[in-house]
Amino acid sequence: MKADLFLLKYGELALKGLNKPIFEKKLLDNIKARLKKIGNFNVFAAQSTIYVEGTDGADADETLESLKKVFGVANICPAVRCAKTLDDIEKTAVECLKEEDLEGKTFKVEAKREDKSFPLNSPALAAEMGGRILSHFPRLKVDVHNPDITVMVEIRRDAFVYTKKIKGAGGMPVGTNGKATILLSGGIDSPVAGYMIAKRGVRLEAVHFHSHPYTSDRAKEKVLDLAKIMTDYCGNMRVHIIPFTDIQLEIIDKCPKVLLTVIMRRMMMRIAQIVAEKTGGQALITGESIGQVASQTMESLNATNSVVTLPVFRPLIGMDKEEIVKISKEIGTYETSILPYEDCCTIFVPKHPKTKPTIEELVEAEKLYENFEEMLKTAVENEEVIKVGE
Repeated sequence: MKADLFLLKYGELALKGLNKPIFEKKLLDNIKARLKKIGNFNVFAAQSTIYVEGTDGADADETLESLKKVFGVANICPAVRCAKTLDDIEKTAVECLKEEDLEGKTFKVEAKREDKSFPLNSPALAAEMGGRILSHFPRLKVDVHNPDITVMVEIRRDAFVYTKKIKGAGGMPVGTNGKATILLSGGIDSPVAGYMIAKRGVRLEAVHFHSHPYTSDRAKEKVLDLAKIMTDYCGNMRVHIIPFTDIQLEIIDKCPKVLLTVIMRRMMMRIAQIVAEKTGGQALITGESIGQVASQTMESLNATNSVVTLPVFRPLIGMDKEEIVKISKEIGTYETSILPYEDCCTIFVPKHPKTKPTIEELVEAEKLYENFEEMLKTAVENEEVIKVGE
């Protein structure tokens, strides 16, 4: 018996009190937008549950995979609707169990009665259905503490039966916690950072620094591919491709080699803030992890923070590379991230970068660039803005 709709369960969204309708509406909007490319759906909320029902034979597996990537959904339950009679509930539960491998398995029934007019309360309904199920499958054993299969019966405006509760993406609906600008490279870390901050309900705008002809168009396409993968979770975003070659060559020409990487990062942060301010960004996001490379020591991070006034969020700051790689594989960005197209951060790396630069020496070094503010402005004016995910 194929599930005819999905019941979506909330996580922390359910704790939002009087503000819950705001979060709920945004979640509904995000679900509708995400499913639009699959087909037509009836999507609505009632009693802390969101109902998703296809109206034109939309593929259930594709629908499920899309729903699993919507932030704000804690669990997804493929359910079968039936009439609110004991016999119909029994029949539906039995049909659902026939699709399970029951050999040597244990089960229990859980019930939830939202419709208080139904004659049996939740414990009584669970006990009644448990007995009826055993009459059909006498070799099944009951285990109320750690069952292999849980048959869930919910009594709402209709009755719903399901045996699977699939883990959703969790977090908060994207768009409920402001907007931020992420510095998106072609590496492993920054897409993961974007995923993690979007999970807290933050909408993303991306900035990528392109150093043509030292970095190829394939490197740019790689970043756009990463952004496209991210939109499955983060929703549509715009990527600002910033021409960085002139600034980079100026830094290489005048900068002390040991400070090259940190000064380059300071320039990137300044540009990212300019983009954020004109697009409504309230923070900057990077994929830095403390101590991972020379430009990510405590001193270097402090030096890059000092040139911007917006807060800088680093979701990966305490994670090691193995943890970051694990998430990148789970969200599908890893294979694209490791494609061998260099970005502007890797093509001019000094052999012995300074790991503990002081802000004072960096300020002195930057005095050599009489026109760097004009160069930053020119770079932003010549950006290429690409919409991804639409």
